[in-house]
Amino acid sequence: MNLYRRKLLNAILYFSRNTRYPYKLKMSKLLYFLDITHFKQVGYPSIGLTYHAFKNGPLPLRFWGEIAEGSVPTDFRDHLQLIRAEFNPAAVKFLAKKNPDLSVFTPRERRILEEIAAKYRDKTGYQMIKISHREKPWKSTFHRKGENAAIDYMLALDVNSREAKDEVAESLKSFYEVLSNFKISPELY
Repeated sequence: MNLYRRKLLNAILYFSRNTRYPYKLKMSKLLYFLDITHFKQVGYPSIGLTYHAFKNGPLPLRFWGEIAEGSVPTDFRDHLQLIRAEFNPAAVKFLAKKNPDLSVFTPRERRILEEIAAKYRDKTGYQMIKISHREKPWKSTFHRKGENAAIDYMLALDVNSREAKDEVAESLKSFYEVLSNFKISPELY
């Protein structure tokens, strides 16, 4: 399992252990906030998932395809369990079988994980929809490009300087080139 796949697994384990209501809807928002917050701070995402603008907020579409039927990806099975909710068969709860391995994260990433978990600990998935709808990247993508369009991380920038934007764009491009060159991804294809 590559580093970014391990980060995905361990972020899910961390959030499922440190927040209430760790259902698929909420988990997609927590992962998005981890990636987008890290991007805002350093110019590239923590995990590197590709999020799409759906009616209910950002969704890591390819990864959600892996768990669409409620089955755990093979490489996650020893660590994670998915449980369908009795109140709604479409609602899938993440249950950590093991503690997260936080050594896969940098100190900054660990701090962001902790801050996000604390901030959204008691929020439900439906509350997280409203929160994610206030985020510029989702809002801009959904209203300009339509539902299911990929969200561009660059929309999260609050800088006006063209030079600063170019520098961040170059950092993001380098991040994806590394993933491509070494054939590593948080998502299975």
